Amino acid sequence: METENTKTELVVIGGSAGSLQVILEMLKKLKNGLGIPIVLVLHRKAYSNNILQTLLQQFISIEVVEIDDKTEIQNNKVYVVPADYHLLFENKNMMSLDFSEKMNYSRPSIDVTFKSAAEVYGESLVGVLLSGANADGVEGLGFIKKNKGKVWIQEPETAEVDYMPKHALLEVACDLIITPDNLAGYINQL
Repeated sequence: METENTKTELVVIGGSAGSLQVILEMLKKLKNGLGIPIVLVLHRKAYSNNILQTLLQQFISIEVVEIDDKTEIQNNKVYVVPADYHLLFENKNMMSLDFSEKMNYSRPSIDVTFKSAAEVYGESLVGVLLSGANADGVEGLGFIKKNKGKVWIQEPETAEVDYMPKHALLEVACDLIITPDNLAGYINQL
């Protein structure tokens, strides 16, 4: 039975072009005792070094972790999917990395991670789709919705590149339209 009071156990955020600034704004405003993990799936170059973790850590006191294969999921941490790997959830305690073919020209693919998270977390999942230039994440949001999770989409007018959120709003029933200014506040209330 789905209720409005279903406890959120994971927030997974997908973004591409234009999403980094939204994430930096969010991190600045997140409360310390968040009580849930946040996973970031960001499109970046395959040869990208792990400077992203270092950059993000400057904006938040919660630990930022770049995921390795078989990383244990813990509350009060922000996890970053490494460049050139898909992220899968084995269960609510363990994440694994996958090097299968690109989806929507992307690895990591937001769709792959959203679908995997939806299968494991069901109604206790919040999936957030931010700015981006392709449709990656839209199908995954639909899968989150089908599994009774919550779907949050960035207001296209606030996105640096509006294709991804605009496409998502046309395809998926959205629970909340967020902006760079209010995303952290909504996560803090979970």
